Amino acid sequence: MATVTFRDETATGKPLTEWEVTGVPERMTVRELIRLRVSEEVARHNARPSNRFNGLVRPDDAERELNGYRLREPRRIDWERQAEIAERAFLANGFFMLAGDRQVEDLDQVVDLTADPGLVFIKLVALVGG
Repeated sequence: MATVTFRDETATGKPLTEWEVTGVPERMTVRELIRLRVSEEVARHNARPSNRFNGLVRPDDAERELNGYRLREPRRIDWERQAEIAERAFLANGFFMLAGDRQVEDLDQVVDLTADPGLVFIKLVALVGG
């Protein structure tokens, strides 16, 4: 079993958040890693629902705000729905993921967590007028 570190960074490399998940398989696909990350962040939110969600992708009916999303009212979030949104965002280049020092580009690509236990997620933000 392995430990994976999920880290969010800005496009310039500034760290935003970081946390670990232990007891995961040593080899996982990018799809499995995204789903694991999303299920963990949604579980943390659902343990104490609020009107703010800090996660990889925007939940349905939420508004983007600095470093997160504002929900209309405190509520539980469906992690599977969030995972679907995250997979689509990955495919549409809404964020990219680095395993070690290389970018992963395919949901079915296998990541060896013994060699690359740190995963970096960088959200891409659309430019105004662009």
